[in-house]
Amino acid sequence: MIRFDVLSIFPEMLISPLSFSLLKKAQEKGLLSINLHDIRNWAEDKHKMTDDAPYGGGCGMVMKVEPVEKALAAVKSSTDDSLVVLMTPQGETFNQKIAAELAGKKQVVIICGRYEGVDERIRKHLADREISIGDYILTGGELSALVLIDAVSRLVPGVLGNEESTVSESFSRGLLEYPQYTRPAEYKGWKVPDVLVSGNHAEIELWRKNESLQRTYKRRPDLLAKINLSPQEKKNLEKIKIEDI
Repeated sequence: MIRFDVLSIFPEMLISPLSFSLLKKAQEKGLLSINLHDIRNWAEDKHKMTDDAPYGGGCGMVMKVEPVEKALAAVKSSTDDSLVVLMTPQGETFNQKIAAELAGKKQVVIICGRYEGVDERIRKHLADREISIGDYILTGGELSALVLIDAVSRLVPGVLGNEESTVSESFSRGLLEYPQYTRPAEYKGWKVPDVLVSGNHAEIELWRKNESLQRTYKRRPDLLAKINLSPQEKKNLEKIKIEDI
């Protein structure tokens, strides 16, 4: 089981998305534990302030270090399998490899930033890892925390009904997923490829591999430089490039 602890000043934002589909079922089965914590509960002033004006001047407000540190002290496990993640645009870009690494932890504590950012001491002294879900700006870290939880949870054994599905999905080994079809075999003249209804599993597997390679080449060629292709895949890729000229 993996435990997620999310630190936020708006934990209510996460309640509904975490209460449906696979995440709900996984929690009911005891495969996941997702706990939401309001950072304001650890703010000691009478107004429960979690932000303040930045030193040196400037626009906006900055999240304070004290309530975040106290919240972490209360929820973070003392084991080596606990990791503190700060969701921030300055972090490393989240991908399937990082998701797999986090899935191996017993506890992942997620700090959701807000306003103009967090006090640098949170970044330097409290967070073990900084993660971004893309090069764009969100109002806060709650939405990106949901993305991380969903992606990591899918890799926890038992969460998905068919464990093989994680192997064939896009980015599982760096390639985009092959095209998928279901019944009917023909609709408005749009036909399912003949190979998929042939019953020849070897041919189907070959078709899927080639389609995955071709789709990656056309849509995300940058991914091809990051993975090790087999000799046969390299030959197929060269053929795809020639046909694309």
